[in-house]
Amino acid sequence: MSGHSKWSTIKRKKGAADARRGQLFTRLAREISMAARQGGDLDANFRLRLAVDKARTNNMPKDNIERAIQRGTGEGKDGGGLEEAMYEGYAPHGVALLIECVTDNRNRAVAEIRHVLNRYGGSMGEAGSVSWQFNRVAYFAFPAKGQDQDKVFELAVEGGADDVRFEDGEVEIVGQVDNFKEINDQLQAARIAPEEAELRMVPTNEIDLEPDETLQVMRVIEALEELDDVQAVYSNLHVSEEALAQLEAA
Repeated sequence: MSGHSKWSTIKRKKGAADARRGQLFTRLAREISMAARQGGDLDANFRLRLAVDKARTNNMPKDNIERAIQRGTGEGKDGGGLEEAMYEGYAPHGVALLIECVTDNRNRAVAEIRHVLNRYGGSMGEAGSVSWQFNRVAYFAFPAKGQDQDKVFELAVEGGADDVRFEDGEVEIVGQVDNFKEINDQLQAARIAPEEAELRMVPTNEIDLEPDETLQVMRVIEALEELDDVQAVYSNLHVSEEALAQLEAA
């Protein structure tokens, strides 16, 4: 998954325009609102605390965070309306896609996703046609610089992690969903602030493509990520070093 992590890092560095458009704050607000449906207390609702921490890391204004919480708990305007949905599809070259959405209009979300996929030579998939190729895991990533590998490995294992990788200046920790809080607590106690800390879908097997084909698929994924209703896009594409170099130079 290191290729996907580095791809995310590159996109974060280039993400100023996305933040200016307000897309980032919109996605963060929806994530907070969905989490707040389970309660507005950050101490009692771990999912909400995680969403708020992510918003703060991205410099989301306090008022925006509070409004998003109120929307989720039903205290603010548009108290309901939002719902989570996962759509399945294919990018060119048979790459499997899972498209995670938070939307107030499923028909609009599906229409926009189908339009993007068709435009780039992909297609929608039937329910279950893609999801069997993925597992949901707890995922953490942060720079390896300044970290003691033995210490990181030890605290990750104590938190219940299944895998710890040190590669290309990055640390990746993967564990079962049920162990997310324990791993996160171990990192926080060690004063390690992950750049990525989330529940994500990871493929059981990845597809290798030529660099130009990889970039073609990545353009489809980026187009999907630009849709307002889309929170995240997961694929079984292996992102090679050559493709990453081309993306960074773009």
